Amino acid sequence: MRRALFIICLAQARSTCNAFVQHSKLSMSAAPARSALEEMINGEFKRNDSTYRSRIRAGTEYEPESGRYHLYVSYACPWAHRTLIVRALKGLTDDIGVTVVAPTWQRTKPDDPQDGHSGWVFAEPGAALTPPSGHGSIKVTPLELDTIGPFKTIRDVYESVKDTNGKYTVPILFDKKTRTIVNNESSEIIEMLNAEFTDIGTNPKLDLDPADLKAAQEEANSWVYPGINNGVYRCGFAQSQQAYDVAVKDVFDALDKAEAILSKQRYIAGDRFTLADVRLFVTLARFDEVYEVYFKCNKRRIADYPNILNYVREIYQMPGVAETVNMEHIKAHYYTSHPRLNTFSIVPAGPDAEASFKQPHDRDRF
Repeated sequence: MRRALFIICLAQARSTCNAFVQHSKLSMSAAPARSALEEMINGEFKRNDSTYRSRIRAGTEYEPESGRYHLYVSYACPWAHRTLIVRALKGLTDDIGVTVVAPTWQRTKPDDPQDGHSGWVFAEPGAALTPPSGHGSIKVTPLELDTIGPFKTIRDVYESVKDTNGKYTVPILFDKKTRTIVNNESSEIIEMLNAEFTDIGTNPKLDLDPADLKAAQEEANSWVYPGINNGVYRCGFAQSQQAYDVAVKDVFDALDKAEAILSKQRYIAGDRFTLADVRLFVTLARFDEVYEVYFKCNKRRIADYPNILNYVREIYQMPGVAETVNMEHIKAHYYTSHPRLNTFSIVPAGPDAEASFKQPHDRDRF
């Protein structure tokens, strides 16, 4: 009897060990799928760095060529929005293709009951999307399927290059020639779109990163990113009062600083429009419709800052920029993709910020 019991226990131990080894091998080969909501330390949101950081540059494996590269973006995502603005301003719309994901996150492995990851997917035009919470039905335009992969999800794009990080973000700068991800860091993508396509596009002479304003841009980015771009997320995703209190102070200290600077000069880094303005604009454009309500950034609105508001109006009215702003996608994404923050996927009516962006601005006074 004891021998039989020993054999059974030994078999169970071997089974457990084998399962552990298999799990360890899986963990070493690929990280579990995750989203930004899981990047928390002691209740504070800590955004991880992007992982694909190759560069398009003449004389390298990634030569600047018309028609070779493709952007995967979300209209809702501010980081992806940066790339759309620079692509438009540089006149690269015929040279670099774009595929837009659906705004409401969906299951990325719907046929696998063990995989609960929700993220960016491509959707049939006209489709009605059920948010991850299971509540509500979202129907927006445009929706489109991918034709490059073809891929069904952004996760598919990453898995096609054997990704081991497990965070499936946009934007993605994809090389159709080598079938790989070149870069998924928006700040670097916009630098490349500005600098590396000098003989391509309809506005190649436009320089959004002039050498004499590099130091001023770096200084602006040093407080705009932590205080405003990422600051609103630190408010919205905070899981402790202390983390939120710190974040919300940072947000409005930075907005107050921007208001003061823009009361004295036309743009955030000086007298010319630069990449630093692109980086700032995408957060400001979403603020009153989303961040003020959803991320609890409700001390003041952009509408309460006269210089910032007119600054946003001027940028919005630049040729090609308004077409990159899709407030329907923006609101649909934020208010329906995070069940923990908005279980029933209720999308607020909002103040119609875009109507205000179309009003005349006063920035010509500089």
